[in-house]
Amino acid sequence: MAAAVRSNLEMPAQISKFISLYLLMSIGIKGGVALSVSGIQPEILTGLGIALLMAFLVPAYTYPLLRLRTDGYNAAAVAATYGSVSAVTFIAVGQFLDNQGVAHGGHMAVALVIMEVPAVIMAVLLAAMTRSIDEKRKGRDSASHNTHSEFSIKGILHESFTDGSIVLLMGSLFIGFLVGVDGYQTVKPFTGDLFKGLLGFFLLEMGMMVGRRFREMQVIDPFFLGFAFVIPVVNACLTLALSHGAGLSDGDALMLATLAASASYIVVPAVVRAAIPEANPGIYFTMALALTFPFNVIIGIPLYFHLLNYL
Repeated sequence: MAAAVRSNLEMPAQISKFISLYLLMSIGIKGGVALSVSGIQPEILTGLGIALLMAFLVPAYTYPLLRLRTDGYNAAAVAATYGSVSAVTFIAVGQFLDNQGVAHGGHMAVALVIMEVPAVIMAVLLAAMTRSIDEKRKGRDSASHNTHSEFSIKGILHESFTDGSIVLLMGSLFIGFLVGVDGYQTVKPFTGDLFKGLLGFFLLEMGMMVGRRFREMQVIDPFFLGFAFVIPVVNACLTLALSHGAGLSDGDALMLATLAASASYIVVPAVVRAAIPEANPGIYFTMALALTFPFNVIIGIPLYFHLLNYL
């Protein structure tokens, strides 16, 4: 509403960034503590395997679908965006499960990390294939393209594994695993008791960002509008089926399903913008932030939780 009425309400960028880092650190520490209690179980490895599978599978099947309505570059960019994950949606589903009293494993923070990379690598390879075809059609030498592809993939690997949010999340996870339950009590007033309040401020900022992007949806192809709502549900249902077949708990199944249903609008768009400059950010970024993100937080997560009753 603040964005719709064009209020001057805003959160300073540095404070917003601090809250984002705080939330990731809190999740990492609590996840590491939970992992120290449960240990590395076969169920954990199975869950991470499903996460990795979906990270490759989603862009693999969405790319040819997107190619029916757009060029290879935009198709690759959107496929990468939806093959990757949203950390804020991950935070929201964790809070939802806590409110429902449903347990979930701390190792899901690892799933968040490992799902960032594969989708983007596949998208860059798909874009490189499109670029090669275009160059051959224009009669150009494709040698320059090959160098560009190799550089892009190396850059993506570096960006993905050294991104500040990923480093903080994994570092906090490791620290939480080392200190265990007893060590966590010393930081619980900061990382636990303040969590909901700061999450509220962060979601306020995200809501205003979503509101500002609504105007851009007027020029987006209706096909993409439908894609932004339908594909998350399809991805979630597929993940729920795989998780149920693998015998995962309801909490872990919902976490994985929500990750698969989410779309990245922070890390991946930044990488894709550099690696696939031919793609239009107004399509993939607006779809992920203004459509899929609020859909998952308001409707998607409760819907996926309800679907667990039918498995």
